[in-house]
Amino acid sequence: MDWKPTVMMMAVVIMYAVLNVLTKMAFNEGMHTTVFIVLRLLVAALFLSPIAYFKERKSRPKLTMEIFVYLFFSALLGASLIQWLFFLGLRYTTATFASAFNNTTPMFTFLLALAFKVEKIDVASRSGVAKLTGTAVGLAGATVLAFYQGPTLMGVASGDHLAAGSTHRDGGARRWAVGSVALLGFSASWSLWFILQSKIGTKYPALYSGTAWMFVLSFIQMATVGAATEKMSLQIWVPRTALQAVTVVFAGVGSSGLGFLVMSWCVERRGPVFTTAFMPLIQIVTAGLDVSVLHEQLHLGSVVGSAVVVMGLYLVLWGKSNEASIGSKLPA
Repeated sequence: MDWKPTVMMMAVVIMYAVLNVLTKMAFNEGMHTTVFIVLRLLVAALFLSPIAYFKERKSRPKLTMEIFVYLFFSALLGASLIQWLFFLGLRYTTATFASAFNNTTPMFTFLLALAFKVEKIDVASRSGVAKLTGTAVGLAGATVLAFYQGPTLMGVASGDHLAAGSTHRDGGARRWAVGSVALLGFSASWSLWFILQSKIGTKYPALYSGTAWMFVLSFIQMATVGAATEKMSLQIWVPRTALQAVTVVFAGVGSSGLGFLVMSWCVERRGPVFTTAFMPLIQIVTAGLDVSVLHEQLHLGSVVGSAVVVMGLYLVLWGKSNEASIGSKLPA
C-alpha cells in the first residue's frame, strides 16, 4: 500500500492547523487583516510564478481576454474574498470555530452545483439520498455553529478572556455574530470558486500557471483595497514582530504554495474524495492547539455543531464516492 499520500495529507493538516493558530496570534499582536492578506498573496505569487513558468512554459495555452476575465474572477472569489471573509471571522471568533466552516464548503458547493446545473442528482438512488441528507445535516450543523455557543467545556479564562467577557453584553455577542456571518460568506464564496474552476479547467488547462495568475491578480485586488482602507504608513505594511513575519512567510509559501502543490499531487494519486476527507482533521488539530497554546475556551456549540457538520460532510463524500464507483462499473 502506498502511504505517501496519507503522510503528505497529514503534513498538510498539521500545517494548516498551525497556520490558523499563528494567524490568530498575529492578529492578537495587532496585525491588520488586509495587510496580512496582501503580504501573504505577494509571497505566494513570488513563490509559485517561477514554478509555473518553468513547469508549463511549453504547454501553457494562450492567455486570451476571455480567459483573463475568468482568472480575474477566480482570484476575486478564490483568494481575495475568501481570505478577507475567513480572516475577518477568525479575528472576531476563535481558530477552532473558524476552521469548522472549512467543512461546510462541500455542502455549499453541492447546492450551487445543482443550481447551476453542473451536477445532477438521482433522488431514487442511495448516492443521491446520501448527498441530499448529508447536505441537510451539514447545513444544520453550520446553523448550530453560527447561532449557539453554549457553556464552556475547556479552557480557563485568562485576563484577556475576562476582559472580553466584560464587554460581551455591549459588543462581544455582536462581534461573534459578525464573525459567524463572515465565515458563512467564506464558505459560499469558496463554493462559487469551485463552480468557476470547472469552467476554467476546460478553457485554461494549465494548473500551475492558472494558480500563479490567481495569486498575482488577487494581490493586485487586495493591494488596491489596502491602499484605499489602510494608512499609507510603512509601519503598518511591515511586520512589526518576528511572529508576524514568520506567519506571513509560512502562509504564503506553506499554505498557498506547498499546500496547494501537495494537495494537487494527492488528487492526482488518490482522487479528490481521498484528499477532501482529511479536511475535518484540520479542525481537530486546531482545537487542540487553540486550547493549549492560545488558551481559548471551547464551547459546547462548537463541538456539537462541528460534529454534525463532519457527519454531513462524510455523507456527501460517501455519496460522491459511491456514485463514482457505480459510474466506473457501467459499460462504456
